[in-house]
Amino acid sequence: MNLQGKTALVTGSTSGIGLGIALVLAEAGADLVLNGFGDAQAAIDAVAAFGGKVGHHPADVSDPQQIEALIAYTEQEFGAVDILVNNAGIQHVSPVETFAPERWDAIIAINLSSAFHTTRLTLPGMRKRNWGRIINIASAHGLAASPGKSAYVAAKHGLIGLSKSVALETATTGITCNAICPGWVLTPLVQAQIDARAAESGDIEGERRNLLAEKQPSLEFVTPKQLGELALFLCSDAAAQVRGAAWNMDGGWLAQ
Repeated sequence: MNLQGKTALVTGSTSGIGLGIALVLAEAGADLVLNGFGDAQAAIDAVAAFGGKVGHHPADVSDPQQIEALIAYTEQEFGAVDILVNNAGIQHVSPVETFAPERWDAIIAINLSSAFHTTRLTLPGMRKRNWGRIINIASAHGLAASPGKSAYVAAKHGLIGLSKSVALETATTGITCNAICPGWVLTPLVQAQIDARAAESGDIEGERRNLLAEKQPSLEFVTPKQLGELALFLCSDAAAQVRGAAWNMDGGWLAQ
C-alpha cells in the first residue's frame, strides 16, 4: 500500500492508538497532521522518521471553532485532508444517577461531536477530488454496553451510526467511511488501570490477565500497530467497497 501524495489527519495522535495509526500511515508514505495534548515533539519525531512531512496542531476538539482552525491549518499547510481518522476520546465511569452532567457533555463533545465537525469540514474537499477515507475509531462499546460507562457507550454507538450515515451519503463516490471497534488496547490509560489494581494485590501480570478475562477471550491486548494496519487496509483499493462497516478487533469480545 502506497499512500505517497496523501495527507492523513489523525486526532488524538500524540500517544496510544492514534499515534500507532499515524505511524503505520506514515510508513506507507502518507504525510501526517497530528493532534493532541501529549508529547507533541516526541510524536512528531517518531512519525518523521519515515521521511514524510509532519505537522501538529493543538486543537481542543471539544471546541468546534478550534476544529475549524485544525482543518484550515491542514488544508493550508498540506493542501488537503485525504484521510481523516477520528480517534480523540476521553472516558469517565459512574452510574447514570451520579454521572456529572459536565462530564457527559465533555465525552459527547470529544468522542462524537468532534467527528461530525471534522467530517462536515473535510467532505467538500474529498468530494471535489472524488477520493477520501474517513475512519472513526469507535470501540467494542460501540456495539455492546458495560455498566458505569453510559456517556462513552452512547458516544461510541453514535459514532457508528454517524459512520453508516456518511457511508450512505457518499456511496456513489470514491469516499468511504467506516468505524473500527477495538477491544482492550494496552494504552497508557489502560496500563494505569492495571497499575491501580496491582497496587492492592502486588501482582501486575495477574491483574493484567484479570482485566482481559473480564471481556477479551484471547487474553491478549489489541495493539495500536494492529489497529493501524487495519486502518491502512481501509485506505486501500481493496477496501473500496467496505462502506459503513463497524469492524471489531477485540480478541473475541463480541463473539460471546
